[in-house]
Amino acid sequence: MKTKILREYARLIAQKGVNIQKGQEVWITAGLDQPKFVEMLVKECYALGAKKVVVDWVYDKLTVLDSRYMTQEAMNEMPEWQIQKMKYQAEVLPARIYLDSDDPDGMKYARQDKLANERITKYAIRKPYIDAMDNRYQWCIAAVAGRDWAKKVFPDESPSKAIEKLWEAILYTSRAQSTPIENWNKHNKDLHAKCDYLNSLGLKYLQYSASNGTNLRVELLENASFLAGSEKSLQGIEFNPNIPSEEVFTTPKAGAAEGIVYSTKPLSYQGALIENFFIEFKGGKVSEVHAEKNEELLRQIVSMDDGAKMLGECALVPYDSPINNSGILFYNTLFDENASCHLALGRGFSNCIKDFDKYTQEDFDKMGVNTSMIHVDFMIGDSTLDIVGETKDGRKIQIFKGGNWAF
Repeated sequence: MKTKILREYARLIAQKGVNIQKGQEVWITAGLDQPKFVEMLVKECYALGAKKVVVDWVYDKLTVLDSRYMTQEAMNEMPEWQIQKMKYQAEVLPARIYLDSDDPDGMKYARQDKLANERITKYAIRKPYIDAMDNRYQWCIAAVAGRDWAKKVFPDESPSKAIEKLWEAILYTSRAQSTPIENWNKHNKDLHAKCDYLNSLGLKYLQYSASNGTNLRVELLENASFLAGSEKSLQGIEFNPNIPSEEVFTTPKAGAAEGIVYSTKPLSYQGALIENFFIEFKGGKVSEVHAEKNEELLRQIVSMDDGAKMLGECALVPYDSPINNSGILFYNTLFDENASCHLALGRGFSNCIKDFDKYTQEDFDKMGVNTSMIHVDFMIGDSTLDIVGETKDGRKIQIFKGGNWAF
């Protein structure tokens, strides 16, 4: 891929993604396979006036080794320097950029049980700092073409050709071609208009149905709104948390879903793929799951904590989306969740609540915003998906028909 095009993409992430403010710190998380693009991105951050840019390098193969050979006790330790690092971030509020280039099968041989135990143990320590930063800083997740990921998506191509094709797909679906900034200004305007319409309806329920057997009813929170595209931090700074993004989403009422829903794309979780699965809800919580591949991992997800058994997000994405129309299965949640409608198990979004800045975490809990250490999106949209909204006064309004917007 030409350097000029990648530099424009890096500028999109820095300027439209996290919208770096002069004098602000920036923290980038990236894989070891991306030194050149990270260098471009760091330059763009400084060009926008960043005070300092810190890069945290990650490497899945080391995580796999740790999970296999380190004791559980050692994995669960939280040294003081890690606590101080979280405390520093909560105080400074750096803009956070997460570059995703992971191999979808990169954690295939990891001890998922030990990783889950580590996450559960450390979450109690991390949660106060997570809550302290919530809604107060800008962040953005974007993708870069990793070699192993590219070969997974395009297995019949040579490594170099696969990488080139994956880059083309990333840039196309991220609206990063030709005039990226202008593209996103227009895209955000369109997404916000859809939110305005949905928020004007006063919806209380969403009823999902599809030919694959999906039949699910979800209750919405009375004071929650639909959001999409760009958001604003409590500091009033606009940013785009996901590049790409096609979803219009809201936070449903915790413990208020009934029925069964079938997946339409594989779920990539912790470097492993869960395929062809269904999730059933009774009494608002997951009552049964089944998967043709990695069912045990799916069971592990819904057992992380009590909130993992409940929904935290309902996202509306047309089947006729750029990502789905590309015909590519990305094996990556950032892309596949923006190919069609999806739901999420676990943590809800407090910023969906109207005047969210006026409430405490305890208030959100009482309202019914789900609390959990996880937030796991899974795809449910196909060309037969219908969604009917029901208002507080009992009116029924077609929201989706045949997988696409009905208005």
